[in-house]
Amino acid sequence: MNIRPYRQIERRKSRKIRVGNIFVGGDSPISVQTMTNTKTTDIDATLKQINTCVDAGADIIRVSCPDKESTSALKTIINSSSIPIIADIHFHYLRAVEAADAGAACLRINPGNIGNSNKVKEVINAAKQNNTSIRIGVNAGSLEKNILDKYGEPSPEALVESALRHVRILKEYDFHDYKISVKASDVFLAVAAYTQLAELDNCPLHIGITEAGSLRSGTVKSSIGLGNLLWAGIGDTMRVSLSAHPSEEIKVAYEMLKSLGLRRRGVTVISCPSCARQQFDVIKTVQEVEERLEHISESITVSIIGCVVNGPGEAKETDIGLTGGGKGAHQIYVNGITDHIIRNENVADYIVNFVLKKLEQKKLIR
Repeated sequence: MNIRPYRQIERRKSRKIRVGNIFVGGDSPISVQTMTNTKTTDIDATLKQINTCVDAGADIIRVSCPDKESTSALKTIINSSSIPIIADIHFHYLRAVEAADAGAACLRINPGNIGNSNKVKEVINAAKQNNTSIRIGVNAGSLEKNILDKYGEPSPEALVESALRHVRILKEYDFHDYKISVKASDVFLAVAAYTQLAELDNCPLHIGITEAGSLRSGTVKSSIGLGNLLWAGIGDTMRVSLSAHPSEEIKVAYEMLKSLGLRRRGVTVISCPSCARQQFDVIKTVQEVEERLEHISESITVSIIGCVVNGPGEAKETDIGLTGGGKGAHQIYVNGITDHIIRNENVADYIVNFVLKKLEQKKLIR
């Protein structure tokens, strides 16, 4: 379908860096990432979680490296992963050096927190030698004491000042393959900080609302904050932080991006909330269709509407449409055009099989 002008988002112009084989920034697609929550030293469990996230559509994944045992396991994990690995490092510079040497595509680290200039230089040299990029990760919950003393509390200005302080350290050592995040659990604080930072540095921005909460509440909170930023064209890579399995973060991120027309992946279901006019059980049907088609990565839109009030209009905007009709006779649409009627069918079974058939036909045509 043609993209109407009012649906187009003009993305902020940022420079492009590499995170392994993924480009971040510039004209690259907004990449979706998450973070493992297994013990890194449990290589099998970590790889299993990574693979589940890859199936959900993850472009990049972050792995925490709190100790030497974790960076030792990291090399095996990196060699077995089909997507780039970011090593999450806090404070100890040797963990960063070890992670870069193990093949990490990126280090999540704040240069100012890892010690004296010699230690910083050693990390940056390891990053350069291994083609490893760096994410400066500023968080409202862990700002430097002197910055908190200056501003009295976490504020957009405090987050931005902290980020630019770390940037200056990287630039002193002629290192420019970096991206920045300025996360906060407060939506207003995070959005304001990212908006300010977007005007001050043209590096790629990793956006996120940190510690957003559970699957439901965190999804709502993240959608408000990240949706605001994405709509404004801010964001080159993103993570939705949820107290849930990491693959759920990926699914939510794609729903955000699909809603804004920034990326397409998988089946998008447009459905009514149902009412007394419905000619079949809409809620149950939608739930079953989404669950059974969750494995699909190809982009396709499906409308499932319980009656003829809005059904034909919604079907015009989707690849496949279903409108409930009387006496068990329901209308099927293809590419917005009336195609055929089904009678007394199991609606969920029919739609699932019809979608799979259409996707197979598209593959054969290609």
